[in-house]
Amino acid sequence: MSVEAPARTSRVHRAWYVAAVTLGALVAAAAFRSSTGAMFEPLEHEFGWSRTTTSGAVTLNLVVYGLTAPFAAALMERFGVKRVVTAALVLVAVGSGLTTVMTSAWQLWALWGLAVGVGTGSMTLVFGAIVANRWFHTHRGLVTGVFSAANATGQLIFLPALAALIAGPGWRFAALTVSAAALLLAPLVWAVLADSPAHAGTTPYGAKPLDGHASMVVADVEPEQGPGESAARAALLAFADSARSRVFWILLATFWVCGWSTNGLIGTHFIPAAHDHGMPPTTAAGLLALIGVFDIVGTIGSGWLTDRVDSRVLLFVYYWFRGLSLLVVPWLLGPDVRPNLFLFIVFYGLDWVATVPPTVALCRRHFGLERSGVVFGWVFAAHMVGAGVAASFAGWVRQDTGDYLGAWLTAGALCLVAAFAILAIPKRAPARG
Repeated sequence: MSVEAPARTSRVHRAWYVAAVTLGALVAAAAFRSSTGAMFEPLEHEFGWSRTTTSGAVTLNLVVYGLTAPFAAALMERFGVKRVVTAALVLVAVGSGLTTVMTSAWQLWALWGLAVGVGTGSMTLVFGAIVANRWFHTHRGLVTGVFSAANATGQLIFLPALAALIAGPGWRFAALTVSAAALLLAPLVWAVLADSPAHAGTTPYGAKPLDGHASMVVADVEPEQGPGESAARAALLAFADSARSRVFWILLATFWVCGWSTNGLIGTHFIPAAHDHGMPPTTAAGLLALIGVFDIVGTIGSGWLTDRVDSRVLLFVYYWFRGLSLLVVPWLLGPDVRPNLFLFIVFYGLDWVATVPPTVALCRRHFGLERSGVVFGWVFAAHMVGAGVAASFAGWVRQDTGDYLGAWLTAGALCLVAAFAILAIPKRAPARG
């Protein structure tokens, strides 16, 4: 009597394919959003717009980008991740493409601020957090760290190339490149991305299927999609419920500072600030890309630490040393890349979005797995509102005083305050009845 050989079980889990496509979308969204700082001077030169005008468009972009996140999270719960992300990529392609024919500032605000803001805001770290929470039972912190590093990878891959395109063929060619990349990515997302393990007939990575059947999954991995409740109402109810918690407001405020000190100041104004000190824009763009290189290491490392170390301790360290570094950076900038400036770039890269994995972990710990996606959406919204305020504030400081000194010192002080605020979060979450 012959006995059949056991079936091979070494196939790659579906979660890793979903994670790969998610990473691609996050990289692209970060690249689309980070292109704004490289376009400041070409737009001002061609149209005669002031730094306040261009900074205002970036502020609108950042605020819309952030405020879209919790509603996009709720839309993903109702209509599915795949539909929302594919539609977002198409919107980015349309918005970026139409900027090539704009003739006035309001069109910049509408296309760059609103259309690209909504599109990229639907592919934020909230999207990554939802995928990590749904698809991974083990290694959630590490996967969240990898997704967080996508922001830096977007800069690493695209920003120097976009800066070179702007300096060569021109900013319109760079905008069309962004549009083409979004259109090419949309069908890949539609083909590969799945809304949840249950929809794909499997379980989250690391979770054991019930009775040995992959199609039988635990109830809490299937996203809720209430037929009678709108996505906007679900997002607003999650905010109202979470707003009763002191932890929510601390996370909101500290992540607001995180956005101020990263996307708002460094991401938007580093290139023009360095140019003020005689550094070529392409060199400054290369330094931002280098920040991206080290952020990949720092953020993945932060995800690994989040699985092992108290998230509050990690956030205190991150904010404290970020604040100290910002207080000295005005004296590091110059026409050349000196060793002390290189040291700042390395450190700031390691710390850039290392705050994300422990912040996501605190949302999950204090508000539960089911609600953590939308709750983190609101926390991330605060991040981008802070970034938007910083973008306008730094632009106003530059126009009023002729340099960015006040902007650097303000950001450094805010980070030091945020470090101590984190310590007010209790170590253990209260029991939910």
